[in-house]
Amino acid sequence: MRAGFVVSKAVGNAVARNLVKRRLRHLMRDRLYSLPAGSLVVVRALPGAGEADHQELTRELDTALWRLLGGPAPGRAEVKAER
Repeated sequence: MRAGFVVSKAVGNAVARNLVKRRLRHLMRDRLYSLPAGSLVVVRALPGAGEADHQELTRELDTALWRLLGGPAPGRAEVKAER
């Protein structure tokens, strides 16, 4: 399993971009086990990531991974419609 990171200049200056990359790399390291074997994941940081704190990045990354894996978003109740 491998992960790559795309952090454009829209995120901020070089210091801010590197900080976002380091945070995302640290967060992904703990989450790689949840991906299927041989997975390749590219995480793209949006412009607001430069101002986001660690908890917000964690929440956003977890939500994106849950969507990718087809599960319900963490912290949200799964709604099942019955017919």
